[in-house]
Amino acid sequence: MARTRKHDDEIFTDADLLRRLLAGQFPDWADLPITPVESYGTDHDIYRVGEHLSARLPRIGWATTQATREAHWLPRLAPHLPLAIPVPVAVGRPTDGYPYEWSVCRWLPGANANGTIDDLERAAVDLAAFITALRAIDPAGAHPRTRGSRGCPPVELDDFVRSSIATLGDRIDGKAALRVWDDVLDAPAWDGPDVWVHGDLLPGNLLVVDGRLSAVIDFGWVKLKGTIAWWVWGCAHIYFLIGVRSRLAVAWSWLWSYLKTQPSAQLITEHSPD
Repeated sequence: MARTRKHDDEIFTDADLLRRLLAGQFPDWADLPITPVESYGTDHDIYRVGEHLSARLPRIGWATTQATREAHWLPRLAPHLPLAIPVPVAVGRPTDGYPYEWSVCRWLPGANANGTIDDLERAAVDLAAFITALRAIDPAGAHPRTRGSRGCPPVELDDFVRSSIATLGDRIDGKAALRVWDDVLDAPAWDGPDVWVHGDLLPGNLLVVDGRLSAVIDFGWVKLKGTIAWWVWGCAHIYFLIGVRSRLAVAWSWLWSYLKTQPSAQLITEHSPD
């Protein structure tokens, strides 16, 4: 499987490297078959190891803290969530041949959610249930959110968004984009308690078995202090999963009983489906 280079300073991994890492640190797994896994991710390479395991190797430096953080938190989050998540079973150490920490997780079966879901309305409800359950988990002791990271108040991204819109030039309707962004900034600030947010609920991070959502993967962006804007980010992916506005009604009615209690709900109602 050919790998697309996405970062100037990323490093190369392959099955041979992983086998050497396993042999040096987890020899019981070193002789298992290793198969590269096609992934939408930009910061890790994923390999299936035997029938029941997967390995996740960072390919760039800023992703290196994820292995330890996920090993600590995902086993604590998993029992409270209605969809499966990748629970690490081991964390590998850096070596002379590979400079980053890496992880081994239990293999989760399924295909990504691009074109594999049988009932899109059910999928929307299943994903909404996952988001709501994640937000309900006690975040005591969790790592703090850094300024400007996913889950932040939108104002922290103001310079970046305006600069990006300007860079895109006439490739988009810049004035319309700025009007939407100004609406976001005008919404009341989140003043609720800290909550968990996944931060990257793309179809490529959702697994489907027998036509139904079965798991959520890639928790590298799981954060605290989730503003309503980032909860709506998850809802936006539900919207795109549905694909047709009229079919969003089922999911939206399920979501609204929660959303209407949040301080920025009027931002959503202005853009809600008919």
